[in-house]
Amino acid sequence: MNREKLLLAAGCAAFVSAVAVAQTTPAPQAPAFAVSPYKNIQVLSKDITRDQLLSNMKFFAQSLGVRCVHCHVGEEGKPLSTFDFASDAKPQKQIARKMLAMVHRINSEEFGVKEFKDVKVTCYTCHRGSTKPLTAPPPAEPAPPAPPSTERGNG
Repeated sequence: MNREKLLLAAGCAAFVSAVAVAQTTPAPQAPAFAVSPYKNIQVLSKDITRDQLLSNMKFFAQSLGVRCVHCHVGEEGKPLSTFDFASDAKPQKQIARKMLAMVHRINSEEFGVKEFKDVKVTCYTCHRGSTKPLTAPPPAEPAPPAPPSTERGNG
């Protein structure tokens, strides 16, 4: 019986030790930034979380078919920690701010009426993966050829 108590006590001690280590081990950190991504935010909410900010940036990139370097100062293929996200050196960043303000106005003022409350315009609404907004529908795909007729004549 003493052996069982010793094994149980050892198991409990190992469990408590593992829990203590898990609680004191810091969570993995996201990559460091050369300049805090929270500097020079002008259109997005100033209290945006890091996850929300990165999610928005990924959505912008996918909607326009671009990468971070389209709007931000940095070199493609280099770590994000080397980018200067606060810089306004690229005109595309200012254009993006104007577009965000336009989208906000459309969603809040134009679609703020009851009938359209679930309608939401986004970057993708116009851009569809291109840096230039699409101004016309894509060309219609040709209709597939009709299958050969299986009807037989009166012969």
